[in-house]
Amino acid sequence: MSRPRHIHTRTRTPDVPKGVPAAPASDVPQLLRLLHLASPALPIGAFHFSQGLEYAVEAGWVRDEASALEWIGGVAQGSVATLDLPVLWRLQAAWARNDVEALRRWNSFLIASRETAELRLEDRHLGAALLRVLVELELVTDVFPVKDATAPPGVAHATAFAFACARWNVAPRSALETYTWAWAENQVLAAVKLVPLGQSAGQRMLHALNRRIGAWGARAGDFLDSDIGISTSVCAVASGRHETQYTRLFRS
Repeated sequence: MSRPRHIHTRTRTPDVPKGVPAAPASDVPQLLRLLHLASPALPIGAFHFSQGLEYAVEAGWVRDEASALEWIGGVAQGSVATLDLPVLWRLQAAWARNDVEALRRWNSFLIASRETAELRLEDRHLGAALLRVLVELELVTDVFPVKDATAPPGVAHATAFAFACARWNVAPRSALETYTWAWAENQVLAAVKLVPLGQSAGQRMLHALNRRIGAWGARAGDFLDSDIGISTSVCAVASGRHETQYTRLFRS
């Protein structure tokens, strides 16, 4: 069994306004780190993508609060919980032990598992954008250089997310739940805009999804490698058709 290569991680000191004392990065609580990563204000462009939801609305598959929750919950249970989260768990562990081979293997596996060009584009876009943000937050890795982040195979969003969580010593379970929450919030916001739904409906949907997120995160570390996969064929069809949808708000 080959020994993992050492990962060189560089840090930089961010600009601090005059008169404001700079606290060490290690002093920032985990909760604040997670809120930062989950924030919709994080400039990675997640709001540009609907993951097939826009076509599902166009086709009438999603038409109200109940069907939107069923769609989002179904995609989460059949894809995020069974693909993204188990791989994210492995990626964070690989970052923690400086295992370059495992990082590249699971990163490539995750991107290859995206069933349409649109979904692969989204994953690479979010991963590259998050790496650029992390440079400004004192984290740089030589394993996935920012300048090469969009070249095939690219950097998956989960790979960059796991990098930040590993370097900030975020508990794996918290990382999994935060990643899922951010995904769910973006999907709910897309549904609110597309169906359209009211803000109260969006909050009810998030409340319902919150009851499931903990269970999905709890199971992620128990998956065997052979168990990891997806079962969301209708979402793949919606994403593929969205690529040629005549009128659309979200990126394709």
